Amino acid sequence: MWAFLVLLGAAAVSAYPNNLAFDGHMVFRVILQNEGQVEIINSLASKMQVDFWQPDYVTLVKPKMQVDFRVEADKVFEVEHLLKENKVEYRVLINNLKTALDAQFDSKARSTSHSYEKYNTWEKIAAWTEDITVQNPDLVSRSVIGETYEGRPMYLLKLGKSGTNKKAIFMDCGFHAREWISPAFCQWFVKEAVETYGKDNVMTRLLNNLDFYVLPVLNIDGYIYTWTNDRMWRKTRSKNSGSFCIGTDPNRNFDAGWCSIGASRRPCDSTYCGSAPESEKETKALADFIREHLSTIKAYLTIHSYSQLLLFPYSYTYKYPENYEELNSIASAAAKQLATLYNTEYTYGPGATTIYPAAGGSDDWAYDQGIKYSFTFELRDTGYYGFLLPESQIKPTCEETLLAVKYIANYVLDHLY
Repeated sequence: MWAFLVLLGAAAVSAYPNNLAFDGHMVFRVILQNEGQVEIINSLASKMQVDFWQPDYVTLVKPKMQVDFRVEADKVFEVEHLLKENKVEYRVLINNLKTALDAQFDSKARSTSHSYEKYNTWEKIAAWTEDITVQNPDLVSRSVIGETYEGRPMYLLKLGKSGTNKKAIFMDCGFHAREWISPAFCQWFVKEAVETYGKDNVMTRLLNNLDFYVLPVLNIDGYIYTWTNDRMWRKTRSKNSGSFCIGTDPNRNFDAGWCSIGASRRPCDSTYCGSAPESEKETKALADFIREHLSTIKAYLTIHSYSQLLLFPYSYTYKYPENYEELNSIASAAAKQLATLYNTEYTYGPGATTIYPAAGGSDDWAYDQGIKYSFTFELRDTGYYGFLLPESQIKPTCEETLLAVKYIANYVLDHLY
């Protein structure tokens, strides 16, 4: 047994009011050797509020699995005592969550304008979707595909040169509210598309021959909540009938083995699957749009964090997709392409076997709709920062991810069906 404290830099001035609420919270990583140790974690979760970072929920915890979880300050001593007493191998990834939250923002003064190398509020992102459209009318158009539970418009950007019978790739970001690096990538991708069109041969070819639908943030209500109330919020903000607990996990809310495995029927749980498939306005809006454009959408990319994974179907079952060999080959080549820039290593494979089984995911649903190229990215890192990736890593993370996305898009263009 060993403990390893990771100090995450000197505390800066809190970027928003709720940082203080996380003072003294710690993030543990345990490596469970057997079923007995799994039971220790199950017991822990039943006694106190435990926020599981990886995997998403306690029922997914298995022997030999690496498990990251957050506990509140007043429970830290009890947790460490329990782990030591039961000889559970552990280390402390983050020894004070408030310090890590403060350190996520760079030390420069916060700008009131949108920046591709900073985390932007929803207000800035919404204004940016209009600005980027006005500034690039030949390449970008904006539409509203629905509204959130709290009534906010869901903006979708369409990128590409006008043309007839063009096929498309759909990409979304911001499913889980606390995964801030995800929306940052969607914004970066749009920036690169408009700035390098006519200069970069691959991007020019892609935009001439394909359209890209980019949804910068799916879970807008939840994303706003992470800025104003609870940085660690994950779900949507919808009310649940018969429960005081708020929200549904949007990536357990699709009609793909819905709620059969790796999801919860309890509204208070972080992986709550909702009252029915597409019960959330956000997931229904996305699903409706894709259904309406099934004849043209040939690939689906959804961006999450963290773990440095490139996943493809299935997650709701252990069976392999029909074109498993092709998807595996694409993922392998895309991961290699990504690593050429900063040597960042990605693991790839089907969701259920590569990370853990989870039903109701958008990637499985898209694949079952007939979109044969369906991938989930889990961006940086592997747990040192987790959901609190510093702003200094936005640029390198987006640069390397762009290489993989361009590879996949180029492959799709060469293999249209």
